[in-house]
Amino acid sequence: MKILYAEDDLETATFVQGALTQAGHSVDVVGDGRHALAQASLQKYDLYVFDRMMPGLDGLAVIKALRAADDSTPAIFLTGLGSVDERVSGLKSGADDYLVKPFSMAELMARIEALARRPQIKAETTQLDLGGLQVKLLSHEVYRDGLKIDLQPKEYALLVYLMERPDRVQTRSMILEAVWNINFDPKTSVVETHISRLRAKVDKPFGTRNIQTLHGSGYVFKSM
Repeated sequence: MKILYAEDDLETATFVQGALTQAGHSVDVVGDGRHALAQASLQKYDLYVFDRMMPGLDGLAVIKALRAADDSTPAIFLTGLGSVDERVSGLKSGADDYLVKPFSMAELMARIEALARRPQIKAETTQLDLGGLQVKLLSHEVYRDGLKIDLQPKEYALLVYLMERPDRVQTRSMILEAVWNINFDPKTSVVETHISRLRAKVDKPFGTRNIQTLHGSGYVFKSM
């Protein structure tokens, strides 16, 4: 996952960033609320992890501003404010979870994984139109240049998963969990095989390279 982490305590920020990076996440760190809000407007993230009390703007104000801008990215508060009223106000501001300091890194990881599995509520979309590909979500039909492309169910699911996250690297484990509902590494080449089949159908015949491999990182659907 690509995570934006806002924390003004350098020691805590360094520790949490290191743990999240070691777990395979890509983490951008900022030290105050204003920078968090600015960074969120520049890039698309899969998750926000915000300290509640920060200089400039506190985490509460940042989340409220993001939600007012129709940013529905899941968010977790890390905070020393642990009263019931504080937790309620944090959740009402638009946060999805609330973890009180001092916290266990294992618990933070578990909460991040839980949010990653949670389906996001969004306005119903009936068609994806990106990179020259058109996907009709109701009929499961795929077209490029007006030509229909026949895909197997898992190929279709993989394409939709990647197109819904354009220009963002998706790791093998993320794809396994999202498309195959496998949350462990089965030591098979099922992802690589389906990526190859998908390219052979939606890219190679048309001379395009929307589906790309970033060696050592994962796969990405390039929108341009």
